[in-house]
Parts: sequence; structure tokens; C-alpha cells
Amino acid sequence: MKKKIISMFYGILVLAVGFSACAREETVYLEQIQEASEETEAVTPDESREPAFCCVYVCGAVVNPGVYTLPADARICDALKAAGGFDETAAKEAVNLAGRIQDAEQIRIPTVEEFASEPAAGEETAAYENASGIGSGGRVNLNTATKEELMTVPGIGSSKAESILAYRMEHGCFADVRDIMKIAGIKEGIFEKIKDSITVN
Repeated sequence: MKKKIISMFYGILVLAVGFSACAREETVYLEQIQEASEETEAVTPDESREPAFCCVYVCGAVVNPGVYTLPADARICDALKAAGGFDETAAKEAVNLAGRIQDAEQIRIPTVEEFASEPAAGEETAAYENASGIGSGGRVNLNTATKEELMTVPGIGSSKAESILAYRMEHGCFADVRDIMKIAGIKEGIFEKIKDSITVN
């Protein structure tokens, strides 16, 4: 009887040790999973976060035309300051200095002579043909349109629209609608189809 009691005691003891070891192993395993999860969260980028900076091309009647990187919430006055301010020919009243800038935007400051020749002189649109990039007759302005607006032109997809924006950043304004054929993938055939849908100024 005494031997049975001792055997039962050892059996219980072995089971207790076994359960204790399993519990410790499970705890360690859970801790490792939690640490791995925290490390993944630490290196996963926040895709919902807005870009902190944007690039704009400032040209026209400014001291130092060029491409400038500014905070995403900057205004046109900040872009103008980065370009050295107005030059002596600038039509200062033509520009809404409080306007917000957009990434890949061209900010063109007209001269007094150019501003005087505008058909809608005195309106805010004198700084750009149209704030939305859509010109008279619904034509898309190659020099001011956004990527989305460029993509409304038949035959202009995402990659071609990005190429147009890149061209503006590197070379400045399109002088003529035919200059769009300098964009890779846009040749005479496509130009003939889209020429009545685009404009420049």
C-alpha cells in the first residue's frame, strides 16, 4: 500500500513538472510572436500618411526660375519666395499668392505685357490659363493640367501623363501642341487624334 502511494505521488509530481514545462514553453512562444508582431509594425510604412513635400516648377517673371521642393501645405507665396521673388517685369496683381500648391504643378508668373493681353485681365486665371488645367473649349492645357486631367485626353494613359509631367519639370512649358510628340510613345498618328483636345499657353 505504501509503495502504491509513493508511486502515485511520483506520478503526480511528473505530471506537474510536465505541465509546468509546457506552460513555460507556451509563454516563451507567445512572447516571441508578440515581439515579431511589434517589429513588423515598426517597419511597416504608414501608407495613409500624406506626402510631407511636393515639387513645383516656378517660371515666368521670377528671379530664379526652376524646380523647388516645398512642404506639402505650402502656398504660392512660398514657391515665389523660393524662386527669388518677382522680377521687374512681373504682373504682381495677376497672382493669387494665397493659393495652395500641388505636387508637379507649374506656377507661371506673367509679365505686365502678358497680363495686359489676357482676354480676362484682372481675373485670378491670369496666372494660369485655368486652375483646373482645362482651357477654352474644354481643351486640356499641357502646361498646367494635372495627371488626372491629362488622362482625360483619348490615348493618354497613366504612363504618358507622367511622362508629360516629367517633361514639364525638366524642360518647362510646351511651346506648341506639336511638342507633345517629344513624349515617348506619342507620334504623328496619336497627335492627329488628340490635337483638337489639347492646348498650350
